[in-house]
Amino acid sequence: MKKRLVITGASGFVAGRILAGVGGEWEVHALSSRNRPEAVGDCIWHSLDLGDSETLSSLFGAIVPDAVIHAAAMADIDACEANPAEARRVNVELTRSVVELSERRGARIIHLSTDTVFDGERGDYRETDPPNPVNVYAETKVKAERLIQSLPGNWAIARLSLVLGLPALGGGNSFLAKWMREWEAGKPVGAPPDEIRTPVDVRTLARALLELAASEWTGIVHLAGSEALSRCDLGRRIAARLGHPESYVVPKSSADIPGRARRPRDASLDNSLARSLLKTPMRNLDEALDRVLDPSGKETP
Repeated sequence: MKKRLVITGASGFVAGRILAGVGGEWEVHALSSRNRPEAVGDCIWHSLDLGDSETLSSLFGAIVPDAVIHAAAMADIDACEANPAEARRVNVELTRSVVELSERRGARIIHLSTDTVFDGERGDYRETDPPNPVNVYAETKVKAERLIQSLPGNWAIARLSLVLGLPALGGGNSFLAKWMREWEAGKPVGAPPDEIRTPVDVRTLARALLELAASEWTGIVHLAGSEALSRCDLGRRIAARLGHPESYVVPKSSADIPGRARRPRDASLDNSLARSLLKTPMRNLDEALDRVLDPSGKETP
């Protein structure tokens, strides 16, 4: 009998790629507020309001999951800053519900967090470094992490760096998809030279999360690429790979972007633990781009 895996936020960017890459070892239950996309693969799709605790509880009782990948979140940093109550409802209270239901059913929980839990004053952060959030989004993710850590065991928190890739199901928050639309229209994009990250490609990320779901390891792990660079330099590297001129990426300081919430200056992550813990390799940027821009769209090792 297959083990049962629940994925929340199934129509999102990261969860959609997990669904696209999951193998036959799981009976997959995809939970989303949206209707089932045509592109989704072999899974059982549940359309529901994740904020309806009674419906969510009944569904967990019917599925009795062995593992839960909690990917549902309000992930737009600027939207969280403008709507802090909604950010707390989705990122904290929903997580609380998922934690309680997972514990009640004895399910392992994999929670997706973020590199922006750090203030960015130093960079190259390890899992043992204390969080110090500088915006509402990060504050809610730190609170969610603490809820997960209150469990006696059988959990993992995956802190993700900037996620590079294209949506598998056509939805989600992909900055690359936005950039490519602008470039295809002959328009440049503005990218901050003063924000440093360690981008990880979404295919590698999906494999790593599935590996964590199948394991018994408990703790926090940083899922990040092996190369730290600014968003501006990242844009130029991607543009060059796509045959666009350097002028298609314009340096634009975070402070000069209207309505932009404060970001950590250097949120780069140390991925040493992930490299020693997981079989899934953490890749450098060129390797990541090879996977992301693979025209076949197929999963590669």
